[in-house]
Amino acid sequence: MIPMRHYPRIALAFLIAAIALAAALVVPSSGKAVSQSPPSGVAGAGTINVPMLAIRRLPANNSRVIAKLSEFRPQDYRARYVLALAVKNDKKGKPIWYKISVPGRPNGRTGWVRAPHVAIRPMQWQVVVYRGSRVVQVWKNKELVYTGKVAVGAPGTETPTGLYYVTVRFKPVKVPFLGTFAFETSAYSKLSEWPGGGVVGLHGTTAPYLLGQAVSHGCVRMSNETANFMRDRIPLGTPIRILAS
Repeated sequence: MIPMRHYPRIALAFLIAAIALAAALVVPSSGKAVSQSPPSGVAGAGTINVPMLAIRRLPANNSRVIAKLSEFRPQDYRARYVLALAVKNDKKGKPIWYKISVPGRPNGRTGWVRAPHVAIRPMQWQVVVYRGSRVVQVWKNKELVYTGKVAVGAPGTETPTGLYYVTVRFKPVKVPFLGTFAFETSAYSKLSEWPGGGVVGLHGTTAPYLLGQAVSHGCVRMSNETANFMRDRIPLGTPIRILAS
């Protein structure tokens, strides 16, 4: 039997342990400073001009096809966007091939497509997410126009790093916890059973007190103010860079 005089000390120990456990479940920001330098540019973004876009390993007609993308998304028949990372021109400076980011698992795949098969336009806007610092930046060309706080994926379901892009824009109606506006991206989380096969989103939130923490299933949560700012500026195809720092 434990003497009565030890009960307050034991209760205090349990309280400290509970606080420590709660702190372990909500990972705070690293507090690191984020870069104020503009992100690297891309060749552009745009839609597909053919019913089925063949993506090749190298910029050559005889190169192996590594993936195919339909002109429209089969789940909702929206026009499918692609992000062009680089361009190969002919001797007259006319684009003949584009190197694109290939959406889907695994993250980070790239390949080459024939220039006439896509309609690529320059992109002024870019979004940069600093996962460790829990910060999002919105850039217009080389100008930093907005900075906000975000929440990112919890340990085990970390938000994936890499270069992605906006694939769908929508106002949540049946899913209010996504806040006032949401963006689907070409990134995929570790949870393949999550809605959409694990698509990573950038969206507002009904729980702003969790911003600055690592608590999501892989999505990037932001304030509704930030979501509304991006809604009015960020078009489909906008590059999204998710950095580890």
